Amino acid sequence: MKKISTILFTTMVLFCCNEKKSQSQEIPILPETYLQVLGVAQDAGFPQISCQKACCKDLWEDTSLRKMVSSIGVVDQRSNQCFLFDATPDIKDQLNILQNSQFDLAGVFLTHAHMGHYTGLIHLGREAMGANKVPVFAMPNMQSMLEKNAPWSQLVKLENIIIQPLRNDSLTIMGNIKVTPLLVPHRDEFSETVGFKIFGKNKTALFIPDKDKWSKWKRSIVEEIKAVDYAFLDGTFYQNGEIPGRDMSLIPHPFMEESMLIFDSLSEKEKSKIYFIHFNHTNPVLQDKSEAKNEVERRGFHVADEGQIFEM
Repeated sequence: MKKISTILFTTMVLFCCNEKKSQSQEIPILPETYLQVLGVAQDAGFPQISCQKACCKDLWEDTSLRKMVSSIGVVDQRSNQCFLFDATPDIKDQLNILQNSQFDLAGVFLTHAHMGHYTGLIHLGREAMGANKVPVFAMPNMQSMLEKNAPWSQLVKLENIIIQPLRNDSLTIMGNIKVTPLLVPHRDEFSETVGFKIFGKNKTALFIPDKDKWSKWKRSIVEEIKAVDYAFLDGTFYQNGEIPGRDMSLIPHPFMEESMLIFDSLSEKEKSKIYFIHFNHTNPVLQDKSEAKNEVERRGFHVADEGQIFEM
């Protein structure tokens, strides 16, 4: 059996099917506009390179347990277009899933210049896809980094990609899809960092896979959650001490335990909007039956998973 996807409207329905479907089986009908989770792992993926610890060891042998790098996609079936949010090292598999052999890649939105969020762009170059003028939406420092540094500058020069400038809190409209970038605090060595508010035909989603502590953001994350239908939020680490021998207070991410304390004030309805994403390989929520994952779900939140589909 192969898992196709998880379709979420107000509730989640899981569809499974065989490669060869019998006539009696129903094929799920996807919404006209939908969001799909394409990856949930931190930049280095799951398993992480050279890791032979208990968290990764089994994944080297059982590839079905692996997770791709954090990314989401949005599809507008009416215009036959799809949009990718972050170009990860797993872009070739993620784009194959998103396009489903029928949708045109109409744009790539970049959150920032860390390895798991933009390096997949290289697959659009002449050694691979040889793309033609794919719009890449980027903030000013991100745009400058791509234009001035090889090999990314070659993509610009050969017009494999066309940079589309973004500005904080401004609206980009593409048919049924509208996107607003929101500056967030993070480790900004090479570019600024943004999350995205994504407006579909009927629903709105917040995508913030990477950021520093919520208290360092000028906006109220609680109020932002209330204003959307789904919130895909930084869940890189579950708790302090997760990486032995390292001062994790210096790592620019909110621990999931910290986030849940902040979000505990929300109603059950608001909590159900939250899907943690971007998990480090050490994060115990990656283990299906872990106490940590059970605790997240017991408190009314969700752990994002690859293949989930949400009406937009």
